[in-house]
Amino acid sequence: MKNSLLISLSVVLLFMLSTACKSEFERIRTSGDPSEILAKADAYYEAEEYLKAQTLYELVISSFRGRPEAEGISYRYAYTYYNLEQYILAAYYFKNFSATYGASQYQEEAEFMHAYSNYKLSPTFRLDQSYSLTAIEAFEEFANQHPASERVAECNRLIDEMRAKLEVKDYEAAVLYFDLQQYQAAIRSFENLLIEFPDTKKAEDIRYKIVRSAYLLAQNSFVEKQEERYNDMLKRAEIYMNRYRSSENAVEVQKMITEAQNRLTQLEYVRY
Repeated sequence: MKNSLLISLSVVLLFMLSTACKSEFERIRTSGDPSEILAKADAYYEAEEYLKAQTLYELVISSFRGRPEAEGISYRYAYTYYNLEQYILAAYYFKNFSATYGASQYQEEAEFMHAYSNYKLSPTFRLDQSYSLTAIEAFEEFANQHPASERVAECNRLIDEMRAKLEVKDYEAAVLYFDLQQYQAAIRSFENLLIEFPDTKKAEDIRYKIVRSAYLLAQNSFVEKQEERYNDMLKRAEIYMNRYRSSENAVEVQKMITEAQNRLTQLEYVRY
């Protein structure tokens, strides 16, 4: 009996404590006193209770608009979204802050965080890369506007990281065209890779696949198209051999060159 009573009292006590904690937040939230709400929002922010801080900041933003406190509220409000991993809204509010408070000591940081929030949204290379492109653009804009900033090096590193991801995505797409035997699309995709990423470390492999795609395209074409396409393949192969004569793929390319020349000879013989 005594144990049951103690358990009941403990449950009641815990309920009362939890209710008291909840009522404290609710009391502040419904107080209608902007100064009290702001003070508590800042306290929650410092305690890393970002959702509660965000809720209270939302209540007082309009009350402090045009006043000195507004800058700090907007700055911390943007960070609540970032710390809650709500990166789309974080990017929006950091951008809004930098546009609104152009003379703020936090303006540079806000511009960087706008870009960085988009970077945090950048997915694996297999998915849509819109956020990667947005982040790259934002980092480049930041570097142009703040060339002396110590954050520029980090911007460049993150840009390189995302461009590498874009390169992998485009490369895999081109390889897929090749595997599906869509050789014209493969050639265009591989050539676009070389234009978009001129410093790619895959240049030799890409040029080999261009030659291979052109060879297979010619080989699988109707007879009336073969002469034109074999000649096109030979031009591409010549470019490859001039650059990569000592590469592992050079032997295979030379074999394709010989077979293409033999086929052109056959086509010439048939014509006459």
